[in-house]
Amino acid sequence: MDFQIVLPGKTLAGKGALSRAGLEKYGKKPLIVTGKHTAKSAAAAELLKYAPAGVIFDGITGEPTVGMINSGVGAYHDNSCDYVIGIGGGSALDSAKAIAAMSALGGNIADYMGKEIDGEFPPMVLIPTTAGTGSEATRFTIITDTEKDIKMLLKGDKLLPDLAVLDYSYTFSAPKSVTAATGMDALTHAIESYTSRRANPITDTFALSALKRIFANLPTAYNEPENETAREQMLIAAYEAGVCINNASVTIVHGMSRPIGALFHVPHGISNAMLDIKCLGFAAQGAADKFAATARAVGVSDKQDDAAAAQDFLTALEKLCSVVEIPTLAEYGIDREKFFAAMDKMADDALASGSPSNTIHEVTKQDIIDIYASLWD
Repeated sequence: MDFQIVLPGKTLAGKGALSRAGLEKYGKKPLIVTGKHTAKSAAAAELLKYAPAGVIFDGITGEPTVGMINSGVGAYHDNSCDYVIGIGGGSALDSAKAIAAMSALGGNIADYMGKEIDGEFPPMVLIPTTAGTGSEATRFTIITDTEKDIKMLLKGDKLLPDLAVLDYSYTFSAPKSVTAATGMDALTHAIESYTSRRANPITDTFALSALKRIFANLPTAYNEPENETAREQMLIAAYEAGVCINNASVTIVHGMSRPIGALFHVPHGISNAMLDIKCLGFAAQGAADKFAATARAVGVSDKQDDAAAAQDFLTALEKLCSVVEIPTLAEYGIDREKFFAAMDKMADDALASGSPSNTIHEVTKQDIIDIYASLWD
């Protein structure tokens, strides 16, 4: 078996990890990429103690767009910055990667869709304040092209940070809805990478570890937001799952989720969770053994029959979605007629992303359309 593992240059974990970061070695004046809420947080205030010359760019208002990235690149150059720090949820971290890359490359980031992003980029430090996307551990960034109404999956080893800082105390202030969305995103990363055609022994180990942590701790993190053990375990799980997708990729859920986010503005983790049961039920038809192994590993089945154990996993997943109050499309307020009218385009966009092709069970355009339609059953 041939495979490779790529990781961040360095990872620091634990409460107060930023004090051990030695940010001065990365440059003198960072552009601090974040959102307006995080910019006012205790985490940002602590960061500025260690990077006092930092310039705050808080223009990441929701999931990042080409326009936001262009504004961030402008801020980087206008303030003569020499490295980039991303602090916040996945949107801020993805934006920091894109801004770092485009500050060196120039041009339009949309031109890099489907290509490997490479070059000599400024140093990059990523600090998550949510436990879900695992962006601090991946070679990917997701940016919305608002002109084409698509979410672009952009990739390159140079998008991995020089330093990832995992301080679970920064996640205490995440609202319940964000805890649910990001936690389900991490879960989806872990199960998709574990059941991907590109899975390998290393990612399998990380994926099962992440899934065990998530099933054991997400309900507690959701209901007890300042529970230190649950928050720490979820942040570790999100990082593990990020390592997994970085090296084994994702499958049908993410492929189908991105178009929902692009067209109907559903947060990424929520759109994943809305799709999980139907998509993973489909995927399990070609990988019952892997889904069964997952069920046994997380303690939701002791059945020896793989198909039965795989179904136990899907049942447990459905219960977890209920515990963290994942809405349906209708409950979220999406118009059924508009959704059905968009399904053909969404199916094309899902296939074009390449993610569904990693699913062991072969996926056709009609399969995707049928799954989209089944979300309204």
